[in-house]
Amino acid sequence: MCSDVASLAGLKVLVLEDEPLVSMMLEDMLLDFGCEVVGPFASVGQALALVSDGREGRVDIAILDVNVAGEHSFSVAQALIDRGTPFIFSSGLDDFRMDPRWAGRPNLQKPFVSANLEKALVEAWAAASASA
Repeated sequence: MCSDVASLAGLKVLVLEDEPLVSMMLEDMLLDFGCEVVGPFASVGQALALVSDGREGRVDIAILDVNVAGEHSFSVAQALIDRGTPFIFSSGLDDFRMDPRWAGRPNLQKPFVSANLEKALVEAWAAASASA
């Protein structure tokens, strides 16, 4: 683990992932970092409802599978942008390509490696905190 893992403790991380085993692994890693998991959600609609509603409390950062049961998570990403909440895309595709409007957004390649997940979260959180 990197030396900045302490900066992740207590963060509420929304997880959008449709593969149960990947979701459980991701949840375990986040808990090891001291994060609180929001969800996990297995559908874009569920995650979008929570993000759009906002009544369920704060979400500090999100991890969004790009392809959730055949549906792209871009609507959730846009809702998070509208709320000023940072996010990381995740994908199992070898060639991570998407609409150019999402180019430059943080992304994490599956399968997840704990150190890579930690680094992506620390960097995304630090960038969001610096711009706040």
